[in-house]
Amino acid sequence: MKNPWEEIPLTDYENHMKLASVMQLQALNEMMNGQLNTYPVSRVMIFGIAGGNGLEHIQPGRLEKVYGIDINSAYLQAVTKRYPELAGLLDCRRINLISETGLLPKADLLIANLLIEYIGYACFQKAVKQVDPAYVSCIIQINTEEAWVSDSPYLHVFDGLEQVHHQMEEQPLQEAMLAIGYHAICTLEHALPNGKKLVQIDFTK
Repeated sequence: MKNPWEEIPLTDYENHMKLASVMQLQALNEMMNGQLNTYPVSRVMIFGIAGGNGLEHIQPGRLEKVYGIDINSAYLQAVTKRYPELAGLLDCRRINLISETGLLPKADLLIANLLIEYIGYACFQKAVKQVDPAYVSCIIQINTEEAWVSDSPYLHVFDGLEQVHHQMEEQPLQEAMLAIGYHAICTLEHALPNGKKLVQIDFTK
């Protein structure tokens, strides 16, 4: 059975995420600037890179490799076309983080934004151990209402995600990371419409 993320068109996903009632594309872009440029690293890995939102914040000459990981090959093709200036730096790979963890290369910084929700804590722990980064920066969505997908004209595009979605909370994520040797060093919050918020938690060994 295909992962539901392989069936969601990138245009529908991005158009939903940037709606004024959602504002997640814009918030994530702003937060990724900090994620990419805070720590002294040279090799970065981004789980669930989708269309490459935020890659424009990569500073020329600062990084030697950026791995873009996603299960949707169409997303990866779009990233490569959108950022031709990153040729030679950006290495996009189609990897299923649930079943193909062993294919992941090593990196100094691992970024996982709105991704752990779809693989769960245990799979994320396994992936982190494989990548073995010095720093991990995660953004999770905290819901203060029942619906975890905001209402929009694109709502039904996401129907299949119910089967793979895990509700996220800050404390269980911190406990899961501590269990594999990573402790939280920074927490940031970004309020969203509809009573939701994005929470960034950074970890180090």
